[in-house]
Amino acid sequence: QVHLVESGGGSVQAGGSLRLSCAVSGYTGSELCMGWFRHGPENEREGVAAIYMRRDSTYYFVDSVKGRFNISQDIAKNTVYLQMDSLKPEDSAMYYCAAAIIEEYNCSSGSTPKYWGQGTQVTVSS
Repeated sequence: QVHLVESGGGSVQAGGSLRLSCAVSGYTGSELCMGWFRHGPENEREGVAAIYMRRDSTYYFVDSVKGRFNISQDIAKNTVYLQMDSLKPEDSAMYYCAAAIIEEYNCSSGSTPKYWGQGTQVTVSS
């Protein structure tokens, strides 16, 4: 069972930055795809970015975050990050860390993974 714990959300003004963290535990001998999803008050849930941990391959699914958001990992800490810069009010959402075992999931698809964290709120004020 994969267990995910997010942290790092909060409130910032437009143009500010936040870094979300997702600590992963509970998997052994598997390859994981880790992703960040968000669900805003007026939007459907959408995939933001994903990373194939073993290969360090990254994918971004929302055009508006390209160049502003960066997904990365620290394998030694079993942690995935989402660095969010130049934040905009429309980035406000609940952000979720999610994971899937790579044999069961296409990491470049942005589709719904199997394992989810509890979510962390990001609020950007204008």
